[in-house]
Amino acid sequence: MQVFVIALAALTVIVVASAFSRRTGLATPLLLVVLGIAGSYLPGVPDIEIDPELVLAGILPPLLYASAVRFPVTDLRRNLRMITWLSVVLVAGSAVVIGFVVNLVFAQIPLGLAVALGAVVSPTDAVAATSVGRRLGLPPRLMSLLEGESLVNDASALVVLRTAIASVGSAFSFAEATGQFAWAVVGAVLVGLVVGAASGWVRGRIDDPVLATTVSFAVPFAAYFPAEELAASGVLAVVVSGIATGVTSAKNTSARTRQTVAINWATISFIGESALFLLMGLQLPGLARSLSDDSVWVVIAGSALVCGLLIVLRALGVAVLLLGERRQPRRRDRAQRRIEAADERLSQFEPQTQAQERKFAVWERRVAQVRADSDYHEQQRLNWRGGVVLGWAGMRGAITVAAAQTIPYELPHRSTVVLIAFNVAVVTLLGFGATLPAVIRAMRFESPTKEAKRAELVELMRSATDTVVARLGPLSEQQVDGEQVDPKLAETISRRLSPLLSGHTLSPLAGRPDAREQVHQLQGRYLDALREAVLDEQSIGAYRTETFTAALALLDREEARLERLE
Repeated sequence: MQVFVIALAALTVIVVASAFSRRTGLATPLLLVVLGIAGSYLPGVPDIEIDPELVLAGILPPLLYASAVRFPVTDLRRNLRMITWLSVVLVAGSAVVIGFVVNLVFAQIPLGLAVALGAVVSPTDAVAATSVGRRLGLPPRLMSLLEGESLVNDASALVVLRTAIASVGSAFSFAEATGQFAWAVVGAVLVGLVVGAASGWVRGRIDDPVLATTVSFAVPFAAYFPAEELAASGVLAVVVSGIATGVTSAKNTSARTRQTVAINWATISFIGESALFLLMGLQLPGLARSLSDDSVWVVIAGSALVCGLLIVLRALGVAVLLLGERRQPRRRDRAQRRIEAADERLSQFEPQTQAQERKFAVWERRVAQVRADSDYHEQQRLNWRGGVVLGWAGMRGAITVAAAQTIPYELPHRSTVVLIAFNVAVVTLLGFGATLPAVIRAMRFESPTKEAKRAELVELMRSATDTVVARLGPLSEQQVDGEQVDPKLAETISRRLSPLLSGHTLSPLAGRPDAREQVHQLQGRYLDALREAVLDEQSIGAYRTETFTAALALLDREEARLERLE
């Protein structure tokens, strides 16, 4: 009974805190941490002890899967170098540096355990940063970097953590650790791709939103546990399976299914993420009391040392990215020369066979993709303003606390290391998270106006419509059940589809039953072709990600309306 009362109270706090945050602009994760700390001292509130494995194997996979499904593959491809640097190189490097420094300053902490501490505090938690960034209009590329980093860095940190713990009591072997890390990544990618492909195949053959949602709930665990059994990274396998599922879901599932699954996963993400931050505050008393056999000075000094190292390492890591951006003009020049050379070759090539036509289309698509990538990097350059925000967004969160508690109890100085990790998480989350809105405002980023967003959406829909007409032909030439469509009806349908060009949902169309049937069939045919055209444009990436999201949501709403009318 007590468990249900606590759960109900926690849900109430989460809802009230979220509503208050939306009114005041305060980031919900920060408020939940403060409320958790305050609530832990209320009379009658017991010490909250959550099994870390429950967080890492039961809560973390669904949260990462939900984020991975939504993450655009085009943004991942364009920012892969930066995301890899932040989420893999910087995390592993920070873990090793912090481990050696902590072992040097506090000799009583073994090197393996010190590296484990570094691995625990290295991954950033982007939930607070992205919630603030969306509200204040952070540039799309910065949002992609923060979200992409948070998807992968947990996996990198947990792999380093597992390797470091295994080395406690024995010599730390960099060669062995590197081999284990490589297999953890490769094995996770393989498992994730297989599970993602299987998920897409199954969901493509299920037309019931409830069943499709149930299948989606099983996917993160179907990727996590097999990968862990193979000594690979279960967390990374979940991310890969989520990205693979997101790529296929827009093509092989109905609009009603996609909408239902999205709403259910948004609810799960909201509750899971909020609960983790609330638990951070609630666990403070128990962690503090576990220090009975350790020096308080070591915890205070260790927390300050680790926080300082993280700030310096984060700043150096972002500085490397900014230096890399200085080379972008030369890279863009080379890309422009390649584009011009490809255009010249394409203009001289005349396909004679169907195979040559397909090859020509692939070349054209690739040239368009390279041109769009070049424009993206030109328009979304990472400057010093973006670097300041990226460095300031290095908060640690609930995953740091959960990962720290997986350190075996029998290891000496475990309580010291766990409390240091908790202090780092709370200090960085409250310190950097509370001041991040002011930093973003001070950078004065330019955001596109509503009119510009609307104009880009209209341009995308018109481009997709031109592609559809080229593929299917005009409405006046369409046939339904082998019969030519009446010209007047074709004109009516054409007028009916025209609102899509301006980003509006269509209104119901009255008429004879047989005419309505033709309308439904033709609209369904053109909506499917429009979605395919928009997805093709998305793979090229000539428009902003939010424009593609708005266009696909518009088409989903219209398709769902047609399904209800059938």
